[in-house]
Amino acid sequence: MPNTIRNPVEWSGAQIVNAGHAIASARRTLDHLQETAHSPAPAVRKISIADVRESLAKGFDDFEAYRSDVLFVGIIYAAVGLVLARMAFGSDLIPLVFPLASGFAIIKPFAAIGLYEMSRRREKGADATWANAFDVFKAPAIGGIFALGFMLVLLFLAWLAAAWIIYAWTLGPTAPTSLDAFAHDVFLTPAGWTMIVVGVGVGFLFALLAMAISVVSFPLLIDRDVGLDTAIQTSIRAVKQNPVPMAAWGLIVAAALVLGSIP
Repeated sequence: MPNTIRNPVEWSGAQIVNAGHAIASARRTLDHLQETAHSPAPAVRKISIADVRESLAKGFDDFEAYRSDVLFVGIIYAAVGLVLARMAFGSDLIPLVFPLASGFAIIKPFAAIGLYEMSRRREKGADATWANAFDVFKAPAIGGIFALGFMLVLLFLAWLAAAWIIYAWTLGPTAPTSLDAFAHDVFLTPAGWTMIVVGVGVGFLFALLAMAISVVSFPLLIDRDVGLDTAIQTSIRAVKQNPVPMAAWGLIVAAALVLGSIP
């Protein structure tokens, strides 16, 4: 059908209809969240370091199968990080550059839901491309997925606020005059060393909380129609019952984050 220019009445009517559909969809999502609340929790098994190695191997296998598609999604992820860093430099928020880079990992599980969906499709023997990453929006538990994502965003913002408070307490409260001056104060003064130690310690607590509530939750919500509370509780139980493998996984993620941030 050729494109036509609609009159204001038709356009307004279409917008009202679209708004009605959006409201109805949001209501169905809220109803679904209530219906699946307190759903039966899946069993949590003990795992070992060998399972972590197997997960990495399967991840690399998925990457080999969908290399260009994964890189496309990764470029989007990196672009968002660059925009955040540029905003920090442009707004004289140099002390927040490292908290932005490290804290961005807090919302990484939410950013990776498209990759989870691609892996899920491949595991079932179905074809998958970068476009299939958006199929996650069709998941029955999409409301829970977005609710958990919103929680991680709030946690990320709380980490940035804590990082700024730590900077103001140690090197602040005034912003540094240049990146060189900031680097000198951070690495060559007692106040800077205090900021590093306290900042890393507080950041570890934020990272631990984010990992505990999300490491299993997002894959579970995508793969099964369970409640948000069930997914979070299952994730926390998995971390508690497998502290060593989960710690190893966290270290691997942290190391990958450092390597990825160097360029």
